[in-house]
Parts: sequence; C-alpha cells; structure tokens
Amino acid sequence: MTMPKQDTDTIRAFQGLEDSRSSVRLRAALAVGTTPDPRFIDKLIERCAIEPEFYVRDMLTWALTRHSASLTVPELLHEVRSERAQARSQALHTLSKIGDRQAWPAITRALLSDADDEVARSAWRAAVVLVPEGEEPQLAAVLSTQLGRGEREMQLSLSRALVALGEVIVPTLRAAMTDLDPRVRAHAIATERLLRDPDTGFEFAIEEAKRVIALGRTSQEG
Repeated sequence: MTMPKQDTDTIRAFQGLEDSRSSVRLRAALAVGTTPDPRFIDKLIERCAIEPEFYVRDMLTWALTRHSASLTVPELLHEVRSERAQARSQALHTLSKIGDRQAWPAITRALLSDADDEVARSAWRAAVVLVPEGEEPQLAAVLSTQLGRGEREMQLSLSRALVALGEVIVPTLRAAMTDLDPRVRAHAIATERLLRDPDTGFEFAIEEAKRVIALGRTSQEG
C-alpha cells in the first residue's frame, strides 16, 4: 500500500529535524514553519532544547510562532521549568516572539535572576514584552537586582531591557546609584544615560559612569 504524500512529507520532516547536518535541520524547520502542523510542536520544542546551532534554533522558534499560540504556549510554559538551561532559554525566547501575555505569570523572579546567563537574558527580553500594563515599576525593581552582573554584553542586555520599560525605571536607577557596589552604580548611571540618549554607545556610557563615580558624584547631583 502506498503511503499518502502528506504522511511521507511528515516523516521526512521529522527525520530532517534530527539529521546530523545543520543545513538539513534548517531546511526541515523552514518546511515545518511554512506548512504548520500541530503534530510538529512537541518535536520542535524538543529540538530547541538540544539544537547546537544558533541559526537553526532561530528557525525552530520561527516555526513554533507559525503554530497556534493556544497549542504552543502551554508546552513552552512547561519548558521554562526544565532543568536544561538551553530548554529554558529557548522557551523564553520563543514566548517573547509569540507575545502572548498569558505567559506572564511564568516569568518568575527565579528566571529573571537565573544563574545561567543566557536564561537570564532571555527572561529579561521576554519580561519586557509580556509585562502587563501597570506592572512595569515592579518589573524594573526586580531587574535592578541584576545591575552590575556579568561583562559588557550581559550588562548591555539588561540595560536594553530596562530602557524598553521607559521612564518608570528612573526611580529604581536613582536608588541603584547609591549602591555600595561600584559596578552596580556604574551600570545604573550608564543605563539612565542610554535612556536619555539612545544613540550613546554602551561602552562610552559605562566609561563615563566610571568617571562620574571616580569624581564622587552621580547624575542626581549634577
């Protein structure tokens, strides 16, 4: 008996997502996203957790966004509690792309301060997309606990997330400018500078913030 073409294509796509060649996995993810089918959701999420290539993971996320949020979001919410860091990170990234605010309760303080840098960064980006109107100040307060964390790229990610929240972050940043840790103070000053002048380069803003601290004053003091 001849297998229906649709079933043959489905089997081929499943096999393609697990192929050892990244180019084949990429094409398979593209095919699945081009012709969405709920049968692929679990496999796409499974691959997100273990896919080593960034550009393939990005295509997997795109393919998931092509499916109904009512089907993908519950599965992704389960994934953000995974013990595997990449599973958490990629699920958060995908939730930020879907933009369904029903996912907001899953963005916990624990995720926003996750020990894994990529998970934390994904959580920050997802949080500023999903935060309900009126809860931005509380989110800014939680995000501010991460000021001073990591190297430049990590700090820039946090600054961008904070700046995306707008003026509500100013009181929180001003409070952080009095922190005992000079890294926290410098990061807070640099973030406010980026809020005021988005064209300011982060490296310049950080170095300027260090000079301000060395002079013993903050932007609050003029």
